[in-house]
Amino acid sequence: MRNPLRYRLWYTARQKAVTSVVAGALALTGGWYGFGRLTAPEDRSCAKGVERPVGSDECVGVADGGSYDFGQSQLTDVVAAIARENAALKPGTYATVALLLPLTSTDGAMRTKMQHELQGAFAAQYRANRLSNEQVPKIRLVLANSGRNNLLWRPAVDRLKTMTGAPDHLRAVSGVATSSTQIKTAVRELTAAHIAVVGTTITADDIANGPKNDPFPGLARVSPTNQDEAEALAHFGQRLRPEKALLVQDTRTGDHYTDTLRTAFTRLVRGTRYQPQLFTSRSDPTDEGNTANTFRDITHLICDTKDADTVFFAGRHTQLRQFINALGGRGCQDRPFTILTGDEGSYLGSDKKLDRNALRQKVTVRYASLAHPDAWATEPGKGSGKGEAAAAGGSPQDYQEFLNLLATVSRAPAGPIGPTGHSDLTDGQIIIAHDAMTLAVQAIRRASPGGRLPRLADVGEQWPRMNGSLKVSGAGGWICLDNHGNPYNKAVPVVELSPEDGRQRFVALAWPKGHPPDATCLPPA
Repeated sequence: MRNPLRYRLWYTARQKAVTSVVAGALALTGGWYGFGRLTAPEDRSCAKGVERPVGSDECVGVADGGSYDFGQSQLTDVVAAIARENAALKPGTYATVALLLPLTSTDGAMRTKMQHELQGAFAAQYRANRLSNEQVPKIRLVLANSGRNNLLWRPAVDRLKTMTGAPDHLRAVSGVATSSTQIKTAVRELTAAHIAVVGTTITADDIANGPKNDPFPGLARVSPTNQDEAEALAHFGQRLRPEKALLVQDTRTGDHYTDTLRTAFTRLVRGTRYQPQLFTSRSDPTDEGNTANTFRDITHLICDTKDADTVFFAGRHTQLRQFINALGGRGCQDRPFTILTGDEGSYLGSDKKLDRNALRQKVTVRYASLAHPDAWATEPGKGSGKGEAAAAGGSPQDYQEFLNLLATVSRAPAGPIGPTGHSDLTDGQIIIAHDAMTLAVQAIRRASPGGRLPRLADVGEQWPRMNGSLKVSGAGGWICLDNHGNPYNKAVPVVELSPEDGRQRFVALAWPKGHPPDATCLPPA
C-alpha cells in the first residue's frame, strides 16, 4: 500500500529539499528553546514586589496591595481583609503605611506575634478609613517582610525607599518590632530617607533618639524603653531588697534588647551580695542551643546562696522559658523565688514548651508588659479593674472603644481577621500594634494641609506635638511623646504567669516615674 505521507513529503527531489529545510528549522528551533529553558534565569518571584533572594527560600520584599500572606496560613484571613480595604481606595486619595516585620519567622511565638501585629494595624486602618468622619487622606496598608530574624531586611527597605512617590505615596513605616542590629540599621536607613518610622515593640534604649542626639530623625515609639520598664518594675516592687537579688544575664552582645535590659537591671541590683550568673545564647536567639544545661547548673548556684529570693533575667524568651523550667526543678524546693524580666515575657503565654508545673513550685514569674487587656478593663470578670484607680495615663473608655472596633473588624464585611478573643489580647501585641498605627495615621493627617498628601519629612516632624491635649489616647494607655519621639511616663502593666494554668494574668499598673502623669501629660523640661 502506497504511503500517502511519503507521497506528499518525500517523493520528488523538490519535496525532499523542502521537507529537509523545514525539519532542520524545527530541530534548530527546538534546540534553541530547550537550551534557553536550561540556561534562562530561574523565576524566583513569589508575588508582585516579593521574591526569593539567591541562596534563600524565603519570600521577601513588599507585597503590592497587601494581598500576599507570605506562605503563612495564620495570616491569610487578616491579609485578605487588608487587601479588601486597600482595593476600596481610589488612587491619589491615600497615603501608604508599611508594616516592616519578620513575617516568615519559623519561631512559633514570633508567628503569633506577627498575626497579632497585622490584626492590630488593620483595626486602626479600618477605623481611619471608615469610622473617622471621612477624614483624609485615606490609609493604605502594605506588608514588608524582613525575613527570619530580620536577616533579609535589605530588599524590603530598598523597595520601601522607592515607594514615596506615586502611586504608593508611602508616608510611614510601622512594625519594626524587634530590638536587633538589623532593625537598628533598617530604621537608620529609613529615617535617613526622611521616612517616618513608628516602632511597635522596640524597647532597646539605643534604638531611640534623646537629648544628646537624634540618630534616627523621624522615629517615634509607642513602647517604653528597657530603662523605663526597669524603673517601673522597681517602683512596683517597693519592698525589693537589692542585697537579696541577683542577675542572670546573656553575655551575647549585639542584641540591643538584651544589652540595654542588662544595663538597666544592673542598676537595680546595685548592692547585691551575689555576682551575676552568666549564659551565652546562640546568634539566633530562638535556637535552643545548650543553654538548658547551663541553667541546670545556675539553679544549683542559686540554691547555694544564703537568702537570694529575686532573680532579674536579662535575656530573650527562649532562654527565659528554659530558665523557668530549670528553676522549677531546683533542689531547694522549700525556697520561693520571684523572676522579674522585660516584655519578652509576653511570648510565654503561647510557648508550649513552658513547664506550667514549674510555676507551682514556688516560682513567681512577673514581667513588664507593653499592654494587657485587663489593665483598663472595668467589667466584672473581664479584668482586675485596678487600672481604673489611675487618675490619668489612660482610660477604660478608650479601651472599650478599642474592643468595639475589634468586634467590628472581626466579622464580615470587614473581617474575618483570625481570633481576637480575650486570651489573644493578653500578650499585648494586638493592642500595641493598633496604637502604633493610630499614631502613624494621626501624624499623617496632622501633616496634611487641606487634606492634601503631606510632604514626606513633615510626618516625622509631628512627634514633638503629640502630647498634652494632642496626645494619642491609645488602647494601652496615653501616648505622650517628648521632643525625641519617646513616650513619656507610659503605663507599664505588670503581668504574672498564673501558677494554675500559665495564663498571663494582670497584676497592676506601674509607672517609670513611680506615679501616673498628670492630666496635661506634658513632658517636663
